[in-house]
Amino acid sequence: MIVSMTGFAAVAADLPGVSLAVELRSVNHRYLDLQLRVGDELRGLETSIRERLATQLKRGKVECRISLNRTAPGAAVLAIDPARVSQVAAAAAQVAELAPNAAPMSVNEILRWPGVLAESAVAPEALAAKVHELVGQALDELAAARAREGAKTQTTLEACCAAIETQIERVTPRIPALHAAYVEKLSARLREAGLDPDAERLKQELALFATKIDVAEEVARLATHVFEVRRVLRAGGSAGKRLDFLMQELHREANTLGSKSVDAELSQASLELKVLIEQMREQVQNIE
Repeated sequence: MIVSMTGFAAVAADLPGVSLAVELRSVNHRYLDLQLRVGDELRGLETSIRERLATQLKRGKVECRISLNRTAPGAAVLAIDPARVSQVAAAAAQVAELAPNAAPMSVNEILRWPGVLAESAVAPEALAAKVHELVGQALDELAAARAREGAKTQTTLEACCAAIETQIERVTPRIPALHAAYVEKLSARLREAGLDPDAERLKQELALFATKIDVAEEVARLATHVFEVRRVLRAGGSAGKRLDFLMQELHREANTLGSKSVDAELSQASLELKVLIEQMREQVQNIE
């Protein structure tokens, strides 16, 4: 199956004290262009994340955004630091001995003392592991999105291939008759001009001109290129560059067919082929 270069994925997760979010956006590009946007707290993971993205993605302009936000204090789980509470209690007892008339500390005052309520925190190793886990999930989602888009593109390309083959089937039987009719038309004009088309020199010139307007070779090449397009589509994988080359070759043959045309129907077929090939070329630009 072919894969599109267009896709989007977003995943998120909460850790003690922080929330993480990873977004991947991908659009078509000639090569792989990675743009990684991470905060200063995750800067140390940039190289490993970039290597992981490059391993799984072959082409496309890919933007990876990783954001880390501190959880609001009210959303965090309250945790008492026993050691800090003991220190505060010991200090309060000493104060009570030195100042017996001083009011004892209330629970609220102890809780408000700096360090009594421990802030939720996540170890750097756990944070790094979670970031890589989210990047992996985002890559899986992006791959699925690009595969769905690729399947739609493949269906469109298959339909265009069938339409091109219809044009080829319509034109092919007419080529010998068109060739003979045009040569006869030229011979008639030569007779009207008082020349003998059966003269050896004129016969050679007619044969040479007939070769120049013969489109059988172009039609055969069109059929060959369409067959190759179908083969590449079935093979799947990173097929974008090969398909782009085949679009150039198809357009070249269709253009030559039009330039050699000596018949209105043949010219119309050439125009239809160019339209179909251009539609395919636009679709191919999005294939990895």
